[in-house]
Amino acid sequence: MSILKIESVLLDSNISKELKNIAEKVYNQQRISFEEGVLLFEKGELGYLGSLANYIREKKNGNNVYFNRNFHIEPTNICVFDCKFCSYSRLLKQKSEAWELSEEQILELVSNYKGKPVTEVHIVGGVHPKMGLMYFANLIKKIKTILPDIHVKAFTAVELEYMCRKAKVNYEEGLRILKEHGQNSLPGGGAEIFDETIRKEICEDKCTSAEWLEIHETAHKLGMPSNATMLYGHVEKFEHRIDHMNRLRTLQDKTKGFNTFIPLKFRNKDNQMSHLAESSVIEDLRNYAVSRIYMDNFNHIKAYWPMIGRTTAQLSLSFGVDDIDGTIDDSTKIYTMAGSEEQSPALTTQELVEMIKQVNRTPIERDTLYNVITDYSTYDFSKEVSLV
Repeated sequence: MSILKIESVLLDSNISKELKNIAEKVYNQQRISFEEGVLLFEKGELGYLGSLANYIREKKNGNNVYFNRNFHIEPTNICVFDCKFCSYSRLLKQKSEAWELSEEQILELVSNYKGKPVTEVHIVGGVHPKMGLMYFANLIKKIKTILPDIHVKAFTAVELEYMCRKAKVNYEEGLRILKEHGQNSLPGGGAEIFDETIRKEICEDKCTSAEWLEIHETAHKLGMPSNATMLYGHVEKFEHRIDHMNRLRTLQDKTKGFNTFIPLKFRNKDNQMSHLAESSVIEDLRNYAVSRIYMDNFNHIKAYWPMIGRTTAQLSLSFGVDDIDGTIDDSTKIYTMAGSEEQSPALTTQELVEMIKQVNRTPIERDTLYNVITDYSTYDFSKEVSLV
């Protein structure tokens, strides 16, 4: 079904009264309810959802598609937790495919980006029992010595909960220490699904949903913005997805500290949930669309292209998505080990720009906080020697 203008949806006699009521709310910029969110998943066809989501997306961000020049550091995949969906982590006793980078190795990786126009380093990894709060605080300080202007987006709430617990400090004290050493914001990982019964089934031993939300609320109070994620397409039901979004929407009402919402697709390679089938591309697009419709106080919805692949990322731009992450530079293994479409996740700026232009959107390089760096709509790449 092609994506129609929302005005056409309002006039379409084939659409049920319930769904038309939701479309009218969207058109009038009114918030939809929990029950209406579930109804969108249950009865909303792809074209209908795309129409509503694209309407909101263009109201908020016009034709723009955002990306940044970033790289990832994953200090280790050794982890004290045993999440059933994870293909990435290894227990301390497991040697196969485990790694633990030294501080020297990490700083060498950072040094490779001196003089390059990257704006963000994304630091996440396994929860290693020997890498604590002050280790990472001092590491960030050294990273800022090498790249003084880099934005450090680091550590999921899962990592932060463990760091603070081991250091015997509360979340505010721990986050304040990291901020004073140069950390600027938090990624959104570790949220998975907030419903406690689902969490018990897929990641029982990691931080609770309440702890995740408390850590992000505390970060926002300290002036550290963050992202938010949701792992979908495994054992959860539609109401669990909406419950998850609703808790995030409620916190965003309170703090206004979230930059973007990132739905993350469950991938089933080499993990304890490999018996589950992955969601289809159609379901991925439906999920992006419902996320855009429900998360009315989030300015941005991001599709993480290394996870879903370039083609689906392009398609998502008609279903509410306005951000496709960044250049990455083949510096992450979290989704490649889980069987993602992209086994060497790296794109030059020119490749990202062309990918966005192919679907008639406007490529905008941003910083982590969505300040515009460069509008690439009429940019001439022939004037540059090389770009990351």
